[in-house]
Amino acid sequence: MDPVIINKEKCIGCGLCASDCPSGYIYIENGKANTYKGGCLECGHCYAICPQGAVTMLGYDCTDEAVVPMTELPSDTLLAAMRSRRSVRQFTDQPVEEEKIQKILEAGRYSPTGGNSQNVAYTILGSRQDAAEAICVDLFRKGTSLSSRFKSFSERFHITDDFFFKGAPLVIVVTSASKTNAGLASSYMELMAESLGLGVLYSGFFVSCTKLSVKLRRLLRVPKGHKVRTCMVIGYPAVKYHRIVPRKPLKVTWL
Repeated sequence: MDPVIINKEKCIGCGLCASDCPSGYIYIENGKANTYKGGCLECGHCYAICPQGAVTMLGYDCTDEAVVPMTELPSDTLLAAMRSRRSVRQFTDQPVEEEKIQKILEAGRYSPTGGNSQNVAYTILGSRQDAAEAICVDLFRKGTSLSSRFKSFSERFHITDDFFFKGAPLVIVVTSASKTNAGLASSYMELMAESLGLGVLYSGFFVSCTKLSVKLRRLLRVPKGHKVRTCMVIGYPAVKYHRIVPRKPLKVTWL
C-alpha cells in the first residue's frame, strides 16, 4: 500500500504538494492531487505543505503540529551559543533526567537523512556502560605491549577505569549504514543536549574500539548493516568555561 493517502474531499487541487515532491510521486488530475504507484520517498513534504491538511502518511505519527521556523531563534544568540560550545570531559554524578534523554533522541529522530532513509539507530548503554568501558580500557592498556595503533597514545596517558566515559551518567552510541546521516543526527542531538544544560563529548576512541573488538560489538547489538559512527558521552558539566575559544582564519573559496 502506498504510504501517502490524499483526502479528495479536503484537497483543493492547489498543486503545492506536486510541485514540492522531490520524486515526482504526486500529480494533479481533474483538479485533485493523485499519486503514482511506488516511488514515494516518504519525506513528508506533501504532508507539511498542504494548506488543507488533506494528506495522511501511513505508519507515521501524524500529529498535525504547526511548524516553528528557525527565525524564531535570534540568529546572533544562536551563533554565539554555537561558538561557545566545548567538549566536556569533567562531569558531575547527577543523572540525566528521562525527559531530557527523550528530547535528545527526538532531535536525532528529526535530523535529515539522505533519501529520507531514516536509517539511524541509537543504543543507550545504561546498565552495560561499565562493561563496555572495561572492554575499551583493556584494549588500550594492552596497546603498549601489543604495539597497536594506540601505543603512542597509551604511553603518554594513564588509562584509568573511567578513561572513555569520564564518569558521565549517559552514553548514547549512534549507528547507521551512513556516516553522514549519523553525523547529522549526532549534531542535532548535541545542540539539544547543550540547550538542556548538558555537556557532550564525542568519544572517538570508543568508536575505534568497536572496530577492534567483536565482544564490544556484540554487547552493543549493532543493527544489521549498521556501523558505530559516533559515541556521545553526556552529563552535567563539572567545569565552566568563561570565554569563547579563538579559531584559525576562515577558509572559503568563492567561485
